[in-house]
Parts: sequence; C-alpha cells; structure tokens
Amino acid sequence: MLVIEDDEKTATALRRGLTAEGYTVDVAHDGNDGLWIAIESGADVIVLDIMLPGMNGYRVCRELREREIRTPILMLTAKDGEWDEAEGLDTGADDYLVKPFSFPVLAARLRALLRRAADAPAPISVGDLRIDPGRRRVWRGEVEVDLTARQFDVLEFLVRRSGQVQSKGDILRGVWAHDFDGDPNIVEVYVRRLRQAIDEPFDRHSIETVRGAGYRWVDDGADP
Repeated sequence: MLVIEDDEKTATALRRGLTAEGYTVDVAHDGNDGLWIAIESGADVIVLDIMLPGMNGYRVCRELREREIRTPILMLTAKDGEWDEAEGLDTGADDYLVKPFSFPVLAARLRALLRRAADAPAPISVGDLRIDPGRRRVWRGEVEVDLTARQFDVLEFLVRRSGQVQSKGDILRGVWAHDFDGDPNIVEVYVRRLRQAIDEPFDRHSIETVRGAGYRWVDDGADP
C-alpha cells in the first residue's frame, strides 16, 4: 500500500494503523515522489492526498491513469466541496474520503477497493475489438472509442454472446432493469448509436441484424 500525504502526523497515523491491519506501507510526502513510487512499486492500492507540494493529487492521479496504471486510488482530503469530489473522481480516483475521517471507515473502503480490483472481469477481445470491463474502456485496433455507460453495457452484452442472436427482449433483460416498461425499440436506438461509434468510423459491420429475430455480434475480421 502507498500513502501519499504531506502531513507528517496523518501519514504516521496511517502507516501505523494500516501496518496493524496487515499491510506493507510505503509513504511519500510530496506529489513528485509519490508519483515515482506509484509507478515503480506496483502498490495494490494508493491513499492519495489532494493538497500536496510539488504536484497535487489531481495531477498525480491523472498522470497515473494516462500511463495506464490502474491501481485503485482513494483520495483523502480536507476539501469537502462537491466539485472537489467530482474533479477527483473525474481524474480517475476510485473513492474519496474527507478529513477528518474515521480510520475503520477508511480501512473498510480500502478493503472494498482491493476486493473490486481482485474481482474485475478479464478483458475481452473479438477480432480487432478489445473491451476492458473493469475499466469500462473500448478499443478498435489502437483507437480508443468513447461510449456512454448504457452503450458500453449493450456492447458488452452482445460481445460476450458473440455469434448468438439476441432478441430485443434478451437485451432489455440483460442490460436494463427487469421491470423496464418502456418502449422495447429503445434497443434499436442504442444499436444504431453503437454502430455509429464502433462500426461506421472503422468500416466494420460487426453488429448484424437478423431479420425478425434480433441482433448478433460477428467478427468481420481485423481488416475492412
């Protein structure tokens, strides 16, 4: 575990408490050192303060994510505005805790982050499409494709059943809530948007319409 915290008393208390919980704990007192240790140490989870000398926590978090380092990050800060929390999460943090904090709550949240990381589903590859369900990211070849949360869910549902025809009802039950009582044609809307995002720009035809039955994901090859 890596704690990046410039306040000596807080850092010492965290090291003592987390060591008692059974963790091996590294501590950095500024953003630059923290970033270097995070890159080099392979920590399982990071506790990251926002207000740091050298490089603030937002920048540390953003830099790690840009380097494709997906270590779970709990931001720990005295700033409690909702925009501060939003910015922390938007830069790639997984959780956010405001000082003063309860150590048992912090420890419980860290355990939850570690469980979530351990339970993350494996990436999926079909042809030149790659999906990372844990990080909810999608690539066509080397190009990352931005999808909304619902578009991602529909895509993952179809790709996991590659080659199998899925009716609108199947997709609704698998992606939307079981008590969904809206228009089933919402599936058509999302399939159309998915095609616009992951097929048309790459000259692919991966989402196949099976007339009168539904939709099927097919591997149409890595080259158009």
